[in-house]
Amino acid sequence: MKPDFLLRKWQLSDIKSLAENANNINIWNNVRDYFPHPYTEKDAQDFIQMVLNKPEPLTDFAIEIEGEAVGGIGIVPQTDVHAITTEIGYWLGEKYWNRGIMSSAVKQMVKYTFENFPVTKIFAPVFEFNIASMRVLEKAGFVREAILKKSAIKNGKTIDLHYYGLIKE
Repeated sequence: MKPDFLLRKWQLSDIKSLAENANNINIWNNVRDYFPHPYTEKDAQDFIQMVLNKPEPLTDFAIEIEGEAVGGIGIVPQTDVHAITTEIGYWLGEKYWNRGIMSSAVKQMVKYTFENFPVTKIFAPVFEFNIASMRVLEKAGFVREAILKKSAIKNGKTIDLHYYGLIKE
């Protein structure tokens, strides 16, 4: 059975649980390199402080399960000619994987984004080996629009990015 979760604003009291859940090589292997590894409490404090200083509407949320922040989800609104789009990104503590939590969280974030931002499209680039994230996006209604050949580097390997998109109805 899928545990209940909540998307909520990050809090400084999340530092310890954020660091504990984010400090995982299996998470880091599937996210951009600016996500620290190892992930320390200082990294958690810096991230939360940065998020708390952003203007509203919120773009970054903690994923809370049983009172603890165990993951994160957010958007990066684009600019200039891309101002009608936003990128979505997310991660979840490994002990909560394969429970349907992230697909539900992405659906909630999509709804929130389309209600609170003047965007017509949400997109996500996914590493070629991150099949679980591709499934998450597909369950949330995203469609693979392209495979960008040899367009990223992770762990010293040049890889393809699978580009997923969801257009506002």
